[in-house]
Amino acid sequence: MNISLSESLKSFVEDQVGANGYSTSSEYVRELIRKDRDRLRLRALLLEGAASPKAGMADADYFDELRARIHEAGQP
Repeated sequence: MNISLSESLKSFVEDQVGANGYSTSSEYVRELIRKDRDRLRLRALLLEGAASPKAGMADADYFDELRARIHEAGQP
C-alpha cells in the first residue's frame, strides 16, 4: 500500500518518527491505525453500554458480591 502525502504532512510524519522513537514512517502509521481501531472499539462499547438497560447501584454491596463471584470462579 502506498500513501501520498503533501510536503507538510510528510514533514510532520518525519518529525513524529524522530521525536517518538519510531523506526520508520510505516511503523508510525501502523500505530495510528491501531489507535484508531481501538478508539472505534471503545466508542462501540460505550454506545452499547449507553443503550443498555439501567443496572442496580454500584455500591459497596455490589462490589462485595462481585468479588465473591470472582473468588468462587477461582480467580485471584
